[in-house]
Amino acid sequence: MAKVDTLKEIVRKKKERLALAKQSLAEEELKEKAKAVQPCRPFIEAINKPRNICLIAEIKKASPSAGVIRENFSHQEIACIYQDAGAQAISILTEEDYFSGSLSYLAEVKSLVSLPVLRKDFILEPYQVYESRLYGADAVLLIAELLTKDTLVQLMQTAEGLGMDCLVEVHDEKQLKKILNLKEVRLIGINNRSLHTLELDFKITEKLFPLIPKDKVVVVESGVKTSQDILFLRILGVNAVLIGTAFMQSPDITRKIEELMGW
Repeated sequence: MAKVDTLKEIVRKKKERLALAKQSLAEEELKEKAKAVQPCRPFIEAINKPRNICLIAEIKKASPSAGVIRENFSHQEIACIYQDAGAQAISILTEEDYFSGSLSYLAEVKSLVSLPVLRKDFILEPYQVYESRLYGADAVLLIAELLTKDTLVQLMQTAEGLGMDCLVEVHDEKQLKKILNLKEVRLIGINNRSLHTLELDFKITEKLFPLIPKDKVVVVESGVKTSQDILFLRILGVNAVLIGTAFMQSPDITRKIEELMGW
């Protein structure tokens, strides 16, 4: 039996939802509303501390690889715990069908914390960047594999025009090569998980990190589970880690953050 390509399924559903969103709010109207929102909080600045490894703590209820991760789920409560525990930024999964997310989480979390907030979703066109800003995101995730070079540049320029940062995610050398000569790319995410098969391989970071110029800010995503992982990444010179599942699975999130980050 053929394996399901998770990424294709997610993108198909996302396109359906995007078409519906445009019916309820036209792009021109969305642009005007997005421009009237309070200015962004600086995202890159928050997670780029010399000789330190920063934490982007993620809010997500479910994932395609793990199903429902946290039954007793309150995004507002989790956001406040993350801020109190010393996270430098918060990532919020807003994808509805596979991660049980919601755009509304962005605005609700933003009103409760002073940290910058990243919208993590499957962003395919400028409409979603404006949408992210309207709901309060300070940065957006862009997945290099999903986007052509031209679309990536268009999305980054749209985000920049709104004062937002972009975390550009790669999973292999080909994707990394695609983005490295784009001057707009300042923040690179290395995802250790394949979005197609959902398999996890921590060696992806070992392989890709040395190929990234030192002037880029690097975030490692997926599979960071132990204080040894953090120590390894700190020695490597990684700027920040994005961690969700390990915290969402923990009955005591604060203790888990302290244990992992060594704070």
